[in-house]
Amino acid sequence: MSKTAVIALGGNAFTREGQSGSAKEQETNALAMAHTVAAVRANGWNIVLVHGNGPQIGNLAIQQEEGAALVPPQPLFVLDAMTQGEIGSLISLAMCSVAPDVRMAALVTHVVVSPDDPAFAKPTKPIGPFFRRDQAARLASERGWDIVEDAGRGFRRVVASPRPVRVVETAAIRALSSSGIVAVAGGGGGVPVVPDDGGLRGVDAVIDKDYVAETLATELSAEALILVTGVPYVMLDFGRPNQRALHEVDLPDLETYQREGHFPAGSMGPKVHAATQFLRAGGEVAVITTPDLASVTLGDASGSEEPRDESALGTRIVVSHRNEQVRP
Repeated sequence: MSKTAVIALGGNAFTREGQSGSAKEQETNALAMAHTVAAVRANGWNIVLVHGNGPQIGNLAIQQEEGAALVPPQPLFVLDAMTQGEIGSLISLAMCSVAPDVRMAALVTHVVVSPDDPAFAKPTKPIGPFFRRDQAARLASERGWDIVEDAGRGFRRVVASPRPVRVVETAAIRALSSSGIVAVAGGGGGVPVVPDDGGLRGVDAVIDKDYVAETLATELSAEALILVTGVPYVMLDFGRPNQRALHEVDLPDLETYQREGHFPAGSMGPKVHAATQFLRAGGEVAVITTPDLASVTLGDASGSEEPRDESALGTRIVVSHRNEQVRP
């Protein structure tokens, strides 16, 4: 049976910095992502795709508010579902162009969160476009938005981002994947829901897609987790004269670097945390790298690839080279 890799694509991969988020821009960017997915699949992996939605849901929220005089605006969790359809369609159509033999299925996915998650009281997830300081101050006043400065690039709206507890549709996703179908699931971190009178109800939030990818990968017993990002590898002492890249690294070593504070919460921290959680739960390998390096860094599903030049790879995290038992 083929091994399974869960690949997490950022919403910024579909609306890149400096772009407006037009349909044409997103279609072009989706084609680039499809080549990444096709390359991993060509190496023998079953694929489950998770994607972010930060730019898209922020833009959609603005459209809702601007059109409120004509039609009722929808809550944020409904917009999460809308972006799942939007980006799921983009990915599916792009894959049809790049690899027409690959069967695709985009699944609206719900993710249970805790109603008591402290994230609801402290919004941290940036969504939508960047604003100038004066624009941000006006929008915060007029619309009651929480707005923060984002990495010196401008100001963005932030919303609650609770941690995922479980993915509701895991069994359906497993059935699709085991049939060789590439499932697009957990899009935008999933539609956040909480238990309510024996059922579920939506709550306004945007869950981090890397944490959802890790949760889904663990629930599927996937062997690999690929976190696609804008930099080729994880760095130690980033921004300092002695900064250095991590290529192949053991989980115990990576956790040591974590404790030493090498991966700040506002940058690489969530990806490293998701990777370590996945491996601790029984995963075999996690990869953090750019789209063009994802396939070669992960390698062949059979594990029979030839020795590779580490300097030309992204970051590949393995459980241990030292016969050390780290799994539960």
